[in-house]
Amino acid sequence: MQDLWLEIAVRSVIICILSECLRHIVSNDTLSFQKAHFTISAPDIRHLPADSGMEVAFAGRSNAGKSSALNVLTRQNSLARTSKTPGRTQQINVFALDDERRLIDLPGYGFAKVPLEMKQKWQLALSEYLQERKCLRGLVVLMDIRHPMKDLDQELIHWAVESNLPVLAVLTKADKLKSGARKATLLKIKEAIPGFGGDVSVITFSSLNKSGLPELESVLQQWFQTPHMENP
Repeated sequence: MQDLWLEIAVRSVIICILSECLRHIVSNDTLSFQKAHFTISAPDIRHLPADSGMEVAFAGRSNAGKSSALNVLTRQNSLARTSKTPGRTQQINVFALDDERRLIDLPGYGFAKVPLEMKQKWQLALSEYLQERKCLRGLVVLMDIRHPMKDLDQELIHWAVESNLPVLAVLTKADKLKSGARKATLLKIKEAIPGFGGDVSVITFSSLNKSGLPELESVLQQWFQTPHMENP
């Protein structure tokens, strides 16, 4: 009987040690987005940091609220510059979370008043980045919930799917719609998602009241722990 109690005690100690180790591992592997800091602005993929570690990119139309979403995610009011002038973000902005993981703010697209030559330059930078960047783990496509899934949004999602990248469609400015209209728009987009194929999901988000922030953080945490999958 004494040996039995000793065995139970030893097993209990082992379980406690393993549980504490697991808690420590999970804690260490959980990213703190508040640690994000600006490192560089690059005109194209050739001026980015070395293609190693892990990156998650944010893209969207020029008035989609991309900079505001990044600021809410990182709990920093001015990490990504917000502007009342759509099309202001003209370069690829890099924000480091640690030595190996980065958030990428891609140039806004689709603003009518931007010169054609500049539009073409941005489009080339976007396509090169999505198709050639090996450390990219996922793409967040931000869309104003009142004007979702424009042609360029859909084209961007198709690019990502063809590159075997998971996509999170974020319907921003959700506070601009009443609950019924918000739910109806979300349902409509969810019904359209299977048409893209690949790993595409959608959430609603508001930089004003921070709805959707936990869901965004959860997806990013998962992506930053996922090894890169090469195109088949």
